[in-house]
Amino acid sequence: MLISTSYLFDRATTQMGTVQADLAKTQAQIAARKQVLSPSDAPDQAAAIQRLKSVITRQDSYTKSLDTINNRLSAEDSTLSSASDLVIRVKEISIQAANDTLSPMNRQALGIELKGLRDQLLSLSNSQDSSGNYLFAGSRVRQPAFSEDGSGQVIYQGDQTRMNVSVGDQRSVPINRTGSDAFVRVVRTDERGNATGVGFFQSIDDLIKGINGSDRVAMQRGIGEVDSLHQGMLLAQAGVGTDMKVVEQQTSVVEDTIMTLKTTLSNIEDLDYATAITQMNKQMLALEAAQSSFAKISKLTLFDYIR
Repeated sequence: MLISTSYLFDRATTQMGTVQADLAKTQAQIAARKQVLSPSDAPDQAAAIQRLKSVITRQDSYTKSLDTINNRLSAEDSTLSSASDLVIRVKEISIQAANDTLSPMNRQALGIELKGLRDQLLSLSNSQDSSGNYLFAGSRVRQPAFSEDGSGQVIYQGDQTRMNVSVGDQRSVPINRTGSDAFVRVVRTDERGNATGVGFFQSIDDLIKGINGSDRVAMQRGIGEVDSLHQGMLLAQAGVGTDMKVVEQQTSVVEDTIMTLKTTLSNIEDLDYATAITQMNKQMLALEAAQSSFAKISKLTLFDYIR
């Protein structure tokens, strides 16, 4: 069998090219710290990597949503806590005003303080979150939850919608509390036994009016209604606390899920440095051997044998 010089050259060149390509790939893997540089290297691995990255991205979005919800709930909790303190002060003043030793003028002075507390409560009812959305307006987050009409009566402008945000593949959490849930109405029964619903601020306004007019019946009724107002606010706070606990637990679940997914992704995607460096050294040795062999073969000619 005759072997031509061109065949020897082609064979050696192909061999060195193959070794160089393998070496270059290993060096690129080390530089990128990844096992798979392109989908063609390992289609199954590449598909698994993309799938895991997609799931991790989705879980990261849940984490951001949970952070946003927690901030909003914290704002609600802080607002309700401040409002609760004001309602307690309203009750203290109303009890003081009902004291028989007070004069009408003394009661009017207390009425002025009550009016200031009522205005503070109205301001708190229109609190906004960090994005400028009104906390207690239901889904109508771009307008104040409560406002005064021309006669000074406070009306609720929001709706009864409870909004939910997805915080897991099969989990959602409510992010708002309506104004009627936080600033509850009270049931008032008249002399004939007819029950009617009275708004939060209307109840306080009637109490102030009763104190200013030294109306004992109105004052006693107002004291009882303030208890109901405060109880409703405490229940709203309890609801916020429950939601915050759910957010905390779900955050822990999502973080654990992300950690597990990233560990799995690392096992598939990240490079084993010790193995890669050993492989690179072997490929460098093979390349040097091929180059050395080619150098010797390229010097061989027929004239060497004739001599």
